[in-house]
Amino acid sequence: MPELTYRRRMLVLAICCMSLLIVSLDNTILNVALPSMQRDFHASLSGLQWTIDAYLVVIASLLLLAGSTADRVGRKRIFQIGLVVFTLGSALCSLAPGLGWLIAFRMLQAVGGSMLNPVAMSIITNTFDDPKERAKAIGVWGGVVGISMAAGPIIGGALVESVGWRSIFWINVPVGVAALVLTARFVPDSRAPRARRIDPIGQVLVILLLGSLTYGIIEGTGAGWGSPLIVGSFVVAAAAVLALAGYERRRVDPLIDVRFFGSVPFSGATLIAVCGFAALGGFLFLNTLYLQNDRGLSALDAGLYMVPMALMCLIFAPVSGRLIGTRGARLPLVLAGITMTASGLLFSAFHAEEHDVELFAAYVLFGIGFGLINAPITNTAVSGMPRAQAGVAAAVASTSRQVGSSLGVAVLGAALAAGLHEGAWWIIAGCGAAVLGLGFLTTGRWARGTADRTASALMAPEAEKDKVAVSTS
Repeated sequence: MPELTYRRRMLVLAICCMSLLIVSLDNTILNVALPSMQRDFHASLSGLQWTIDAYLVVIASLLLLAGSTADRVGRKRIFQIGLVVFTLGSALCSLAPGLGWLIAFRMLQAVGGSMLNPVAMSIITNTFDDPKERAKAIGVWGGVVGISMAAGPIIGGALVESVGWRSIFWINVPVGVAALVLTARFVPDSRAPRARRIDPIGQVLVILLLGSLTYGIIEGTGAGWGSPLIVGSFVVAAAAVLALAGYERRRVDPLIDVRFFGSVPFSGATLIAVCGFAALGGFLFLNTLYLQNDRGLSALDAGLYMVPMALMCLIFAPVSGRLIGTRGARLPLVLAGITMTASGLLFSAFHAEEHDVELFAAYVLFGIGFGLINAPITNTAVSGMPRAQAGVAAAVASTSRQVGSSLGVAVLGAALAAGLHEGAWWIIAGCGAAVLGLGFLTTGRWARGTADRTASALMAPEAEKDKVAVSTS
């Protein structure tokens, strides 16, 4: 790819951030609209969970395929297809006649969404060569999540109150169309030097793993945790993990290259993403239902209540990017773990929901933590990998986020359905503590050494394959 001017690189970053904005806005706005959907469709708690998790399971299942396909056929092309499918799915969601149709259209949205964020991150990684400039760009990328969290509850609340919940899907359409036009005009195409082969068996195993695990968690309370259906779901998930690990080791071009996990920072980033986004998914789900169903607030007022959290995320996401550029990933990760744990403890041990001062303090702490966590996850996941593997590495990081979000909604929703409200908050505190511990353990000198060795091991076979490809062409 030819060298781009600074202005052109900034424009590419802005276009990629547009895709993140519509996906992130869609998630935050949807949470505010859940009680209205529940009333209109007479939906159960598990029905609301599926409205979120059907999307998350599909997008998590396809992110790796989208990343490797983009490396193979061209990142710009896959990015454009994703914009078209996501925009179409959003329009159909606004027309859904029932909960089942809404869930189906959300799954279509997810197919498009799987082609957006990891591919956009791969485009950014290949556009910004300088590590410090890349870290700042990723900080801006993380800041867009903060913008969506700040604007989403307010926009969603206003739309739900004035027009109805269907309108929350309309705003994706003009932004998606604008991003599509700008991508065609300004985003350069790029791909990996060597095309990777498709891994259909690995893809099926990933779908089985995530689908069966999520189904078992969400439906366990209603069907009974010891019922054959639920036990069978968990058995299928466990078998899929074992089969996937064994099969991918033997593949020349695996869907998930298990060698990646020889890098302690990469493995740590993956686990931190799962824990951090599980906390976020559960946090938003619990608070949305509490503020509207228990406190009786309107959708708009509930959105306004959560603005302090969103503003902190908006402020601290770019701060995190700058910290990474100057101090490395450890400091923002440790601070994120401390503040997220403190937020969970305010709810679980001190019942923050009973008093507005404690409630807003918990929101502020969680917003600071989540604002700090996003950039180091992405930076750590992709910075130590060969650029030819950028799409797959970014997709693994994005998959971990979506897996975490889906598990957070599933697990905390199940705890809520079982009457364990306080236990749900202890889970969030535990996720924060895990972020703290992993952030400290996986960012030291020893961890960086494992990343260097992993990168060397990954580059050697790739260079040999490239020589073979040249000699036979």
